[in-house]
This record gives sequence, C-alpha cells and structure tokens, in this order.
Amino acid sequence: MQPSLITALMRQCEKQPDAPALIGEQHILSYQDLGDAIEQIGALLRTIPARTLGLAVDNSPLWVVLDLAGLASGKVIIPLPFFFSDEQIAHSVRDAGITCILTDQPDQYQKILADCGIEVDTSFTHIISGQELTEIRLGNIPVKALPAGTVKVTYASGTTGHPKGVCLSAEALYQVASSLLTATRGQPADRHVSLLPLSTLLENLAGVYVPLLTGASCHLLPQATVGLSGSSGLNAQKMLDTLISYQATTTILTPQLLHAAVAAVEAGHAQPAQLRFVAIGGASVSERLLQRAQALGIPVFEGYGLSECASAVTFNTESDRLIGSVGKPLPHVRLKIAGDGEILVAGATLLSYTDGEPVPEFWPTGDIGHLDHDGFLHLGGRKKNIFITSYGRKVSPEWVERELTLHPAIAQAAVFGEARPWNVAVIVPRGNSPEVVAAVNQAIADANHVLPDYAQVKCWLPALTPFLPQNGQLTANGRLKREAIWAQYQTAIEQLK
Repeated sequence: MQPSLITALMRQCEKQPDAPALIGEQHILSYQDLGDAIEQIGALLRTIPARTLGLAVDNSPLWVVLDLAGLASGKVIIPLPFFFSDEQIAHSVRDAGITCILTDQPDQYQKILADCGIEVDTSFTHIISGQELTEIRLGNIPVKALPAGTVKVTYASGTTGHPKGVCLSAEALYQVASSLLTATRGQPADRHVSLLPLSTLLENLAGVYVPLLTGASCHLLPQATVGLSGSSGLNAQKMLDTLISYQATTTILTPQLLHAAVAAVEAGHAQPAQLRFVAIGGASVSERLLQRAQALGIPVFEGYGLSECASAVTFNTESDRLIGSVGKPLPHVRLKIAGDGEILVAGATLLSYTDGEPVPEFWPTGDIGHLDHDGFLHLGGRKKNIFITSYGRKVSPEWVERELTLHPAIAQAAVFGEARPWNVAVIVPRGNSPEVVAAVNQAIADANHVLPDYAQVKCWLPALTPFLPQNGQLTANGRLKREAIWAQYQTAIEQLK
C-alpha cells in the first residue's frame, strides 16, 4: 500500500506504544504489538506466491493484523464475508483471481471449495496473534490482471447472485478514512466496538482505520458474541450488553440494528451510556426511527455511501446535523445532481470493477436525491426501483417500506404499484398468531397516516416465506430483490381488487 495509511498507523504505534490498539475476546494488542505484527506478518505474507489474498476470518485482532500486513506488503486484500452463499464465494474467488485464502474456519472453506470445483493445491497452519490461521493455496484459479493501483477488492452485494468486485486504491481508502476521522471527531479516548462484519467496507474503514489513526482502541469480538449471525440473525439484548460491557463510545449500526436497539431500550433494556457517536449506514433510515433514537438519547448520525465510492460519501456530524438528511459531503467528495435527479460522486471512487472497464470521473450512484439550500443531501430512493402509478405519481418503494417496517408487527415489506391506481405490499409479519392480521392492518394504517395518498398502501398479502438470500429474494446485505419477489407474487397481486 502507498505509505500514507500504513505510515500514519506506524507513527501512532511509535507515539503510544503501550496504549491498547486491538482488543479481542482472548487477546489484547498494544500499539507496539500491532506495529511489530504488521512487520512480522507482512514478512510472512511476502513468502506467499499469490498476490491476491482472500480474507475469511471472523471479527478479531487477527483480521486487522492480516488486513494491514497484507496492504503493507503489497498484497491485494479481498475480504470474503461469511454471510455470502457458497456460490457467491466461488464467484468472488474466480472473479478476482484469488489464489490463496487465509481463514480461521478451514473446514468450512475446504468444503465450499470442494463443492464448487475449486482445487486446493496445499495448505499450511500458522499461529498469529494467539489464533490459528490456515493458509489455503488454490490450484486451478487463473491469475487475474486487476487494475493498476488496486490494493483492496470489496464485493458489494448486488441484485444478482454474482456480486461485483470493486477495485479500490490506497489513496481512496486513506482519503475516506481521513474524512471520517474529521466527521466523527475521533479521539484517543474512544473505544470503538465493531458490531458489523469487518468484511463490510464501512466497518473496515470507520471501525478500524479511523480509531487507529487517532490512537483509540478497537474492540473486535466474534459475530456470535455480539449477537449477530449470518446476514440477518440478531440478538438485540446481547448486542446492547456488548456495547455496555465494553463501554463503547462509538459504533456503527445498520437501520435494522438501530430499530432493534431502539425497540429494546424502549422496552426497558439498559442503554449504552458511554456512546457519543453512532454512525448509521447501509440503507436509508426512517426519520421517525431517528427521532425515536434521539428521544432516548442515542447519538445517531446518518450517512450515505456505497462501495464504488470507498464506502462513505456524506455524513451528519455533531456540529452539522439535520435529521431526515444523510448529511453533507465529506471533505474529499465532489457531488452533483444529474438532470433526472441521480446523485453523481467524484473523489475516492473505484479504479474500476474487476473487469477493468474504465469509469467516469463522476460515478453514477443509481440513487435519486437532492441537495437543500444548506448543502444537506436528501435521498429519494433507487433510480431503477421508482415506479409510476396510473395517476402519474412517482413513488420510491423504499420510502414506503421504511414506514411499514417501523411497526413491530412487520418484519419485511415489498411495495409495488407500477401503473396501478393504488399500491400493494407483500408483507412478512412477525409471528403467526391470529392477532397478526389485525396488527398488520394497524401498522399499515399508521404508515398511511404519515404518507401522502399516492404513496399509501391500500392492499396487502402475506408472504409465503421471509425474503432471504437463500431463496433469492434478498441480497446478502439486506436489499430486496424486487424482480424475484414480483415473479413469485405477480399473479396474486393482479387478482387483488
């Protein structure tokens, strides 16, 4: 990696050698330990013939040591999320030309590779930062010529089973980390607790690089320990207990995690009192949910970004905040709105996808939005998802779905209304008791009360199963696959009167 990020981190290691840097479930690494590990493991990684290294490790200090040592030694690091399907993992391996995988779960990966026809050439076991790590060298994966300057490839979950590999440069990663450090007012006394997988780019940057750049501590616990499992499993009480026991001052939540945390605190669970900055990202958030969090004293700050822009583009901050917006552009960002309302972003954008196709200076995000007179960005939804009713009104389904899923009776909702006089929702209720229908009807009435008439839901039908990655109706990062849902429920929707 270019010296900027690694050099800055190594300076922190020299500046405060005895301060805790990485705190795991079993081991603590001081800044001196971290600096030594980056050099020692970097030397080990340089002995691996492969330039592209897949990183399949649970949240822990080991993940961070491998990530930083890999970047420092000139390797291309490719995080492989455990919530990916076997097919998505195999696609990522072939698409990026991963010829070596580093994992703390070798049995799982040996099976995945065998089932997908990927040959294992040889494997080695190492003990790093007190954890056992398996190095799996692959035998039948051709080397891929990635764009010049690529140091990390992140796989963004799209609407298909084959996520796209986003190639990012050292400069882009450092620019975004530096901007986030400014936006969050990072300080050495911070204790960041990672709840999201470190394979998530925002957690990687804001949950690791930012605290380390300022001399703070990163608390890195296995996903099961913090209450998360897979792409959607959640134990809200365990999540809150983790934040409380480690006295977290900062953390990152998705809207779903925030909703669960707010509901638990409203129901009487103790609140993490030390929190000063809770970043909300991954998807747009209902303004009502943010207001509920604010009323509880939870310091939530919504942002906006995407993998193609190295995660973060805008953020609300302690000094510049407007609930209902996703904040102002970060210092490195240039942002403009196209004639059709699409958000275009320049600054720290991708080099290209793994296919090497050139990209424009201003990246077309696919999101609709507008800047208000104070410079705050407001989202309108995904450009391709907007439908037009038979009365000619444009509706962003995400907007309606956010309001519906705020109600505890509704776990998931998919809204349709293209060329129809009224909108219909396919709903996954919470529970299956006789009272559920009445509860869903009340939830829809509550949502309709705050929606304009053209966006209101007039009819609904229960989903046969939850929307899941396993049935092809949800991406790995929680976005609805609308075409797949429509294909299953089209006949039933068209029969509604």
